[in-house]
Amino acid sequence: MKVIIGNAWPYANGSLHVGRLSSLMPGDILARYHRLMGDEVIFVSGSDCNGTPILIKAKEEGTTPEVISEKYHKEFKECFEKLGFSYDLFGKTSSEHHHETVKKFILELYNNKYIYEKLVTQYYCEECGEFLIDKLIEGTCPHCHGAARGDQCEECAEILDPEDLIDKKCKNCGKEPEVKEIKHLFFSLSKFENDVRRIWIKQDGWRDNAIKLTKRYLDEGLRDRAVTRNISWGVDVPLEGYEDKKIYVWIEAVMSYITASIKVCEEKGEEWREYWEDEDSRVYFIHGKDNIPFHTVIFPALLSGIGIKNPNLRMISSEYMNLEGKKFSTTKNWAVWMPYMIENYNPDAIRYYLTINGPEKKDSDFSWRGFINSTNNDLLGSFGNFVNRSLVFIHKYFDGSLPNCGLNPRWKKDFFDLYVEVGDKIEAGEFKDALEDIFIFIKKVNKFFDDEKPWITVEKDKNKCMETLYTCVQIIANLSNLLEPFIPYSCDKIKGFLGIEERTWSFIEIKNPKIGALEILFERIDKKKAVEEVIKLKEEKI
Repeated sequence: MKVIIGNAWPYANGSLHVGRLSSLMPGDILARYHRLMGDEVIFVSGSDCNGTPILIKAKEEGTTPEVISEKYHKEFKECFEKLGFSYDLFGKTSSEHHHETVKKFILELYNNKYIYEKLVTQYYCEECGEFLIDKLIEGTCPHCHGAARGDQCEECAEILDPEDLIDKKCKNCGKEPEVKEIKHLFFSLSKFENDVRRIWIKQDGWRDNAIKLTKRYLDEGLRDRAVTRNISWGVDVPLEGYEDKKIYVWIEAVMSYITASIKVCEEKGEEWREYWEDEDSRVYFIHGKDNIPFHTVIFPALLSGIGIKNPNLRMISSEYMNLEGKKFSTTKNWAVWMPYMIENYNPDAIRYYLTINGPEKKDSDFSWRGFINSTNNDLLGSFGNFVNRSLVFIHKYFDGSLPNCGLNPRWKKDFFDLYVEVGDKIEAGEFKDALEDIFIFIKKVNKFFDDEKPWITVEKDKNKCMETLYTCVQIIANLSNLLEPFIPYSCDKIKGFLGIEERTWSFIEIKNPKIGALEILFERIDKKKAVEEVIKLKEEKI
């Protein structure tokens, strides 16, 4: 099966925090799982380097958007690499390949009559002397009456147009803008309502928030959206008369999934459309709930516009993660930033906590106490302890090797069932439940070790002791497969301990195990660290 996995592209205007990372973690879990299944996987993402946020940040720091976007793109790339994200390509929307490919698609949509010219009114700020792009117009949402921008409400995630706002103000100067006429290009989103509805009806692998929000848009009727904006930074418009404008970021940013997959396929010598169009192919989009309509409404319409009909799209759309009971806030610096987290803590511990505590079906909360307890109790106390005491025992009493003792068929059945159960849940986007199932099994095998008492049988019944430890080796080997999508660094170490070279999502048995040099998988974190981190968060804003 051909699989495309697209993680949302973060804006390259500031560091990532753990809340944002929690919505992206599922992408790597899916990519690693499908590769173990033997599927042909393209896993892509990158930095969203165009648009207003980059210009605003550059202006704040007195530099250029090129410098800002490159700075944070480099930081993102390093963070994801250290966390073990297995991207086939982590690109950037400022790349020449992305710009040129987007322009080709814009021309294709224009020639297919899906993009048209329209004279519209646009808000102009006399004080600032410029037409205002949507993000620079602030006001009140007409739907929920929360704080909103001219393109989207920050509270209810409704996609807006500037004229929808109540009490409009210029973000830069606070003055009320006036209306002037100007020519722009528009995308005929309304023509694709049936195409979007056909994809929505499938709801295969869609989370409830995506289903409900998309239904609301369809019930209200899709509206055409502007393609161009008066901005100096972004993708050029490939049509005469629009030299002073750029492609609006909402359309070129979602096209990045296609441009990145094209780039990967070109390097592999494969046809990119096969991944998007084949009946047996599958496309996962991994994003937060604030990005749902762009993935479930706008992008499917764009795909239809360039001739890709009814792709098998799955929407892994997360809810929000809070921090110590309050919403993350980059403006108030209430955040745990990823560079700090990665520098100071085990990457597998981060991956585990953001998955087991992930905001899959409802908002979740990152707490330092919860993170440290999950590391000490689950990873070290349950999983790491089972691996360590089993393998150390073999080294101590059997010089690191065991004969083929044969495995009770009951264990094989348990593993076959677990592979199927966990795999089905991963494909359904139920990562937390999948991981919990594995750790319920780990609790069971710890009880098995205790009940078998190898520290006693090694003296009284050596054959029985070897059979117990042989079983433990097979359990550890298969856990290294089952947990690889979630905590890959630790599983790589285990495979090194056992000399496992095969990567697969199926039962394996090591017939004559020889245990190599061992090392501790997880270090205990002092519980006092939780108090220290909360104090630091409140005082220094890490």
